[in-house]
Amino acid sequence: MPEAVTLGELLIDFVSIEKDVSLAQLPSFAGTAGGAPANVAVGLARLGVSAGFIGKVGHDPFGEFLHRTLDAAGVDTQLLRVAPAARTTLAFVATRSDGHKDIAFYRNPGADMLLTAEEVDRGYLESARLLHFGSVSLSRSPAREATMHAALLAREAGLLVSYDPNWRPTLWDDPREARGRMWEAMSVAHVVHCADEEWEFITGASDFEAGARSILVEGPDLVVVTLGERGCYYDDGESRGELPGFQVEVQDPLGAGDAFVAAMLSQLMYAPRGQRLPEPKLREILTYANAAGALTCTRRGVIPSLPTADQIEQFLGPAAE
Repeated sequence: MPEAVTLGELLIDFVSIEKDVSLAQLPSFAGTAGGAPANVAVGLARLGVSAGFIGKVGHDPFGEFLHRTLDAAGVDTQLLRVAPAARTTLAFVATRSDGHKDIAFYRNPGADMLLTAEEVDRGYLESARLLHFGSVSLSRSPAREATMHAALLAREAGLLVSYDPNWRPTLWDDPREARGRMWEAMSVAHVVHCADEEWEFITGASDFEAGARSILVEGPDLVVVTLGERGCYYDDGESRGELPGFQVEVQDPLGAGDAFVAAMLSQLMYAPRGQRLPEPKLREILTYANAAGALTCTRRGVIPSLPTADQIEQFLGPAAE
């Protein structure tokens, strides 16, 4: 059984080859495996953590490709379900030089939406140390109920629960409902990660400290905001601050946040539960995560770019010793 489990969307990303060209201009696209929770599972596996993924794909060539991709990456796929009557979800992504992204999803319904609570295996979760999920799977039923069911099971079983509330406007009918659903999940998480571009929508605050305070009061122990090339912000209710990022030659920023989350969780999941980490140790972990995010930007395609532990340590050099 895997030590780390991620749950949510697994899909095909069609990523624009040219930067700063809108989807409406119909740029050329390259297809690749995607979906933030699946990327995190692969990122954890690359770092030597036994990882498994819970989700659903269609009974189609795209679903077969995604299944093979996770298997080849060493991710346990025994709970990767197949929806016989739905197609694998597709996402078209226009990349931008500033690291932001424009995304259009195609699922009507997509297979990832159809995961049910009954398909979440209690024993599989309870044998792990970590569950990570995001908010894309909260956008539609029955995946919404499956996600919350898994998160509550993990919390009750004493796992470290990690949550990434990512705002994808095209997946929701009503922004108010989206924000409400995102906040319902805050109380079951120990660690919450947000990207800076989504921060104000999710928290209603432009100030990191004020927004983090509103999240921490719901129950999480740690809030981390990724800031792209500027690094990250962290707040655990006592210690807070920013850590600078690393300057690299960027080929493709897509997936840097997922690499960051995987690297961060690969360290946090083994920390003593119920104890606040000393700030120097927390900053060390987040520096490691910043390095993982930076390295991912130096190559194209998310999964091929996710770094190994050796690559991160070599990148950090003396700082890693």
